[in-house]
Amino acid sequence: MNPQLDPERLPRHIAIIMDGNGRWARERNRNRIFGHREGSDSVRNIVSCCRTLGIPYLTLYAFSKENWQRPDREVKALWRLLKSFLKSQLPEIIEKEIRLCHLGDPEGIPEDVLAQLQAAVAETARYDKLTLSLAINYGGRQEITRAARLFAADVQQGKCDLHALTPDRLSEYLFTTEFPDPDLMIRTGGEYRVSNFLLWQLAYAELYITKVLWPDFREPQLIEALCEYQHRERRFGKTSEQVRRTRSRTGEAKRL
Repeated sequence: MNPQLDPERLPRHIAIIMDGNGRWARERNRNRIFGHREGSDSVRNIVSCCRTLGIPYLTLYAFSKENWQRPDREVKALWRLLKSFLKSQLPEIIEKEIRLCHLGDPEGIPEDVLAQLQAAVAETARYDKLTLSLAINYGGRQEITRAARLFAADVQQGKCDLHALTPDRLSEYLFTTEFPDPDLMIRTGGEYRVSNFLLWQLAYAELYITKVLWPDFREPQLIEALCEYQHRERRFGKTSEQVRRTRSRTGEAKRL
């Protein structure tokens, strides 16, 4: 464990918007695809770091619904890169007992990429050291709309009552139904927006924005984000005094 970090106050779930690949490449007079390739090295590094730290859940925004609007050449390159990443990294993912999950719509993903993704998900389903979720062909608004439709269908079929709808119940229809909400959302590249990412799930997440571009975001930058997270007070609507009293009681219970 890094000596800067308190192992008792690590987030259970980190979500990351991996932004800045294109700008990183442009600063080096290279094309955007080169930036995406370099960004995949950051993915490997951050996944490995989270596994070492014992972070249970990591979600990466890999391809959004809006990314389809990018130039066709770049979109095709992103799919090739994703397929190559899954194929090359699967042995290490298995070795480290990492469970791979997909958040997003399968419809529209190229068949060969989808087959590689689904095979990796199936092959790692039994692992629990780290759950790595890739948000691919994903949009937060689309996810909430899908959840509402699924709930409405269950009401129509008599499986549940309309008045049974609560925030917890609706969460059961989201892609993330098995996972806790993110405690920490990191966005690289310096943009101050969530870009249609986990809109429902980020309700109480701590937001950490860094100007570091994704290809330069590695273990030291993650440790810095975690140190910042551990200095924040998470109140969830309570007062600071209530939070301190709860921590005090928890500490006493642990000592007993």
